[in-house]
Amino acid sequence: MGAHAYGDGVNFTLFSRHASRVRLELFALPEDAEPARAIELDAVRNRTGDVWHVWVKDIRPGQLYAYRLDGPYQPWEGHRFNFHKLLLDPYARAISSIPAWDFGPACGYGSSGKDQDLSYSMLESASAMPKCIFTHDAFDWQDELPPRHPWSQTVIYETHVRGFTRHPSADVAHPGTYRGLMEKIPYLKELGVTAVELMPVHEFNERQLPEIDPHTGQPFTVRNYWGYNSVAYFAPKASYSSAGDQRQQTLEFKTLVRALHHAGIEVILDVVFNHTAEGNEFGPTLSFRGIDNAIYYMLTDDKRHYRNYAGTGNTFNANHPVVRGYILDTLRYWVVEMHVDGFRFDLASILGRNCDGKLLANAPLPAQIAEDPVLRDVKLIAEAWDIVGAYEVGSFSGRRWSEWNGRYRDDVRRFWRGDKGMLGVFASRICGSADIYMESGKGPENSINFVTCHDGFTLNDLVSYGRKHNEANGENNHDGTDDNYSANYGAEGETTDAIIEAMRERQIRNFLLTLLISRGVPMLLGGDEFRRTQGGNNNAYCQDNETSWYDWRCLEKHASLFRFVQRMIAFRHAYPVLSRERFYTSDELLWFGPQGGLPDWCDPYAKQCACLIREGAKYALFLMFNAGIDSVDFHLPAIVSGMQWRLVVDTAREALQNLSAMGTEHLLEDEGVYQLSMRSSAIFVAR
Repeated sequence: MGAHAYGDGVNFTLFSRHASRVRLELFALPEDAEPARAIELDAVRNRTGDVWHVWVKDIRPGQLYAYRLDGPYQPWEGHRFNFHKLLLDPYARAISSIPAWDFGPACGYGSSGKDQDLSYSMLESASAMPKCIFTHDAFDWQDELPPRHPWSQTVIYETHVRGFTRHPSADVAHPGTYRGLMEKIPYLKELGVTAVELMPVHEFNERQLPEIDPHTGQPFTVRNYWGYNSVAYFAPKASYSSAGDQRQQTLEFKTLVRALHHAGIEVILDVVFNHTAEGNEFGPTLSFRGIDNAIYYMLTDDKRHYRNYAGTGNTFNANHPVVRGYILDTLRYWVVEMHVDGFRFDLASILGRNCDGKLLANAPLPAQIAEDPVLRDVKLIAEAWDIVGAYEVGSFSGRRWSEWNGRYRDDVRRFWRGDKGMLGVFASRICGSADIYMESGKGPENSINFVTCHDGFTLNDLVSYGRKHNEANGENNHDGTDDNYSANYGAEGETTDAIIEAMRERQIRNFLLTLLISRGVPMLLGGDEFRRTQGGNNNAYCQDNETSWYDWRCLEKHASLFRFVQRMIAFRHAYPVLSRERFYTSDELLWFGPQGGLPDWCDPYAKQCACLIREGAKYALFLMFNAGIDSVDFHLPAIVSGMQWRLVVDTAREALQNLSAMGTEHLLEDEGVYQLSMRSSAIFVAR
């Protein structure tokens, strides 16, 4: 499918079951309204089954093209063909970007409503639409090989291609691009992460969100910054290319992957197959809607409207065989041609809903992805819920699938905030969440542990704001979750109070320490290692500005925190007992209360616990946690003769003393007791 070189020409193929007419249009420039050449496909000669195809002589790489399709406009039957709309090829490997691309009337928002349906418009869309680009470029991978880190050695860094280097302080030659990210690879290597999880890089329109400026009341365009509104799933985002948008984006993305792999860092893509950018019945006609609406989307019983399980207007019909095939083709392409190492599936529970919206017990698409021969070695991560009630954390479609563990995030936040009754679940989260995963046959490697991610507060803001501050989004602060489990420790937002700042810094270290000693797979939100802030905005999807961009001046200001994270990652790698791909046995881990006996798991006011983790006779670790507001004396357990307890880290200590480098740990003078300050954690090692 798509456009492929064949002989001295190109074969163009397109699926449509219900179209009566297909026209291929070839363009000279992205902004052209009229094609340089239009080719009508004959329904007899140029159609095999549901596939329309035509071979065109003398097509060269860089050729711009798009389609027009005609057929029934019968919303009550699910059909929305409109020959006035230029359509993107779903299999296009690259999309041109044009300054005027918007989602206005020309693309589908319209007036002359057939059957009172406002998505029908007779306005021509060619000048307002980007064009597909035929690509056929050789690329030298330079003997690159995928790192293929096992889950037990994986540390994920979630980031945004543009935001990572867009701020002037990034000090890169190509800010906000794939190449800009390449320039920061030495930084990622120094930090110690083994994988980058990139927020969506599938082509999307950042100019799609017309809003009102909340400060002036005047219209302005809020940019779609996050990119969770894909429109072309084979095409890397053109505006992230430093070299240009006429297929250079594909080459530059490959160059980025090659460079990351040479550095031993894997590439995981955040993919959005639950919905598309075309929205509901009032949305624009860009591709799938105009190609075969009744096939590609889940429709309500009256067929006029779209089922909306993603909260964005439509739902991709992911369990239709044709759409399943398309999704699998997309994934295979990014693995085989672009060499990516894995995928994180946004609102993945939607992939298990049938055409009526019901959750399937054995959904075919997730199983097919897991068992696909080409995809067998890639990492698969599910955001195992959707916005209309599905929550499958712990049970999403078999052992091959790991999952964002939303309960880990909430329980760890609540424990360190000092909420009642959190001691037992906190202990379970540290141990890999057996209470969530064991029953379904999964292990701790199926738990992607995180405290923060792109969706919500940054770690700095989690300890600096008691409530969200999303006013700049233009939605009267109604967007974004209210369940943040955050605290400001005495002042809302930035403060010069040294006592408050010290407590915030300590809590940040507590969160990071907890994350990096927990069994399961740790995921860091990019910038948390130097206290990146979004000013209390917990839903910065539309903030393509300094709210979201990484301010690298914070790295110098919080250099000690960077070193803390760096050393904690190194500590995790140095003691593999912390990250094994199985749950702890009773020989490996024992729990203690401060006085040496078992913790009182049933006491809702208990906020202290400790655990002894042993690796045979090689070494032992003793981890202590105190979420209370008073210091507590912990009694250290006896160890094998010849070993001594040495302090590795105490989050309550001053920045330069809170974490020792390997081999420089402090010998504990009093072998029996250690006083742990309020809201702090500590690790001892015996070798």
